Amino acid sequence: MRAFWLKQLHTWHWISAALSLTGMLLFAVTGLTLNHADWFAAHPSRHEQTADIPAELRAALEAMADSGEQPLPPALAGWVRETFGADVRQLAAEADPDELYLSRSLPGGEASLRIDRTSATATYMRSSRGWIAYFNDLHKGRHTGGVWSAFIDLLAISCIVFTLTGLALLWMHGRTRPLTWPVTGLSLLAPLLIALLFIHG
Repeated sequence: MRAFWLKQLHTWHWISAALSLTGMLLFAVTGLTLNHADWFAAHPSRHEQTADIPAELRAALEAMADSGEQPLPPALAGWVRETFGADVRQLAAEADPDELYLSRSLPGGEASLRIDRTSATATYMRSSRGWIAYFNDLHKGRHTGGVWSAFIDLLAISCIVFTLTGLALLWMHGRTRPLTWPVTGLSLLAPLLIALLFIHG
């Protein structure tokens, strides 16, 4: 029975380690970059594009309301995607008689689209705070969408499996390794004592 459980635990331990390897490395590195933001210089950039809206789409533009929030017509949203590489289908435009304005936050930056209703021109602007800011936002799950959020959940589950199977393996091998439980206990006591002694409200 011991041999059976050792085999099962080793199997799940290495599988969970393999699945979470890259993710754990990413989150460990970005943990350092978040904790020491002053170590890294920001390198902001801004990219702007302007294009004329095709004549065949201007009727759809003119048909939009002069106030409130509303999505772009599908044909116009498709043109924006082809022209600027920006998917605005799920965004609502803020409308007034002169222009339409859409904006969204991105990992490490922001993007906006401004449509001048009089001249029928669109200006797309994308700003970035640099790669460090991009990966820091991935770490926090900010403005990353549902797929990345699901990836974080799966990574968390994989890490839980990895640590629990590791604990079980420590339990099974602990009798022959005297330092097992003092070191394991330190992993529990260190964050607990730091939180109690050095973190105050």
